[in-house]
Amino acid sequence: MLLTKSTMPIVNWVAEVLGWLMNGIYSIGVHNLGLCIIIFTLIIYAFMTPLQIRQQKFAKMNAVMSPELQKIQKKYRGKKNQASQMKMQEETMAIYEKYGVSPTGSCLQMLIQMPIFFALYQVIIKIPGYISGIRGVFDSAVAHITDVKGYSQIILNFVQQHKITNAYLPTEGTLTDNQVVDFLYALSPSQWDQLADVNKFQGFADVLNQAADTLHPMQNFLGLNIADNPWALIQSGWSSHSYLLIIAAILIPVLAWATQVLNMKLIQTESNPANNGNGGSSTMEATMKSMNMIMPLFTAFICFTFPVGIGIYWIIGAVIRSVQQLIINRRLNNMDMDEFIRKNKEKMDKKRAKRGVTTQNISQQAKMSVRNIEEPKRKTIAEKSNSVKNTSGYSTAVPKTKPGSLASKANMVARFDEEHKGKKK
Repeated sequence: MLLTKSTMPIVNWVAEVLGWLMNGIYSIGVHNLGLCIIIFTLIIYAFMTPLQIRQQKFAKMNAVMSPELQKIQKKYRGKKNQASQMKMQEETMAIYEKYGVSPTGSCLQMLIQMPIFFALYQVIIKIPGYISGIRGVFDSAVAHITDVKGYSQIILNFVQQHKITNAYLPTEGTLTDNQVVDFLYALSPSQWDQLADVNKFQGFADVLNQAADTLHPMQNFLGLNIADNPWALIQSGWSSHSYLLIIAAILIPVLAWATQVLNMKLIQTESNPANNGNGGSSTMEATMKSMNMIMPLFTAFICFTFPVGIGIYWIIGAVIRSVQQLIINRRLNNMDMDEFIRKNKEKMDKKRAKRGVTTQNISQQAKMSVRNIEEPKRKTIAEKSNSVKNTSGYSTAVPKTKPGSLASKANMVARFDEEHKGKKK
């Protein structure tokens, strides 16, 4: 296995599949790695569109359920005892059942997407490990370098001297062929020239120059080396007075920030509608606004130290998601929510039937729970038992208690009232 391939559990399997896709794009003749990344991103997000639609439908449904969920939270606010917490959980679950929605619906979709996103980064950062054509560019150069006595220390000294931060090499020991490939792929055009000037490497400078000449057009995207990071490009441009290079390097994190902000605003428009006059969600809304400001800024900040290829992926990915979001928002705004809820409930009933659950009249029980939130009143144990039985089909017996205890006496009174209720005039 090449060093540049991911070894993270689960992620490495996903990265292997995505690597085949990236290698396939390169193999059909798209040899510019910047264009490879753009096409790669387009294909990945096209396949992930159904997940995004499901996630936004859940957000839309959550906005409909939110007022009822807030009433439950308001009813049990400040009540930390176990009984109250259990009742709050039961009534919350009744709301989700009423709308045919699973509380873990969005979490499951996020769990599916996380390995994909991690694998995407691994493939883009560690391109030589996944594109065989790129790996082949270095074969001759690696063979000559590894024939030099003490080549490992020469390379480590070169990395330290030129402050190469995106070549992840061990600080001691003999470097493998794959680690030498990692080192060579991380070099900028000027650093390739400096490597060829190293005393012990001058005997095969023509081999190094040939590898560099083959690699540069592949790595060049709009004048930027996609294996380099914007901060290094800014420093290089400043020292060489190449102000266009500085502007282009700054544009990568700036565009990454701007496109992330646009995408988050479009998502917020659909998933966070007006507060419906409820003050209960003000804290959550403030938290979401803070996150919507911090996350794009954080993206721009780390984009300065990540390879330009990652910045291209973030920009193109955010643009694609924004276009998708515009289409999804238009579709969701024209969606019949009553019909959507009905279909959700049908799916939930089918899943419940497969599990052997025979609960009846879930919607009635949910309505009863919501009505109890709006008009709370005290009930005897027998009345609560009868109300649950009449609405949900369950028969809940009065629990057994210790003879002589206060609870047993309360049960006796409840049974007496129930038995003589019809005799009273």
